Amino acid sequence: MKTVKAVIPTENGWKYVQQLCKHWAHKLDVELGEQKGIVRFAEATAVMTCDASSLTVDIEAASDDVLERMKGVVASHLDRFAFREAPLPFDWTPA
Repeated sequence: MKTVKAVIPTENGWKYVQQLCKHWAHKLDVELGEQKGIVRFAEATAVMTCDASSLTVDIEAASDDVLERMKGVVASHLDRFAFREAPLPFDWTPA
């Protein structure tokens, strides 16, 4: 499995996690817990956690191609919900 992580500075992380999980819950397996959201795609899993000053996104996928595609999917969706702050600074690093 391939994994990447991005830590995005924002005070609105929990709001974005909730919105994104509700958005994807219509089509995907989603868990929403205390300051954490997990979204299970067909070939990848995204785990989003937050604190008062940042949102952390971890994506795990079976291949590099899927990982690259999912980075774009997650980033574009978060940017849509964070339109007042967009584009958010996604600095993906291997995890």
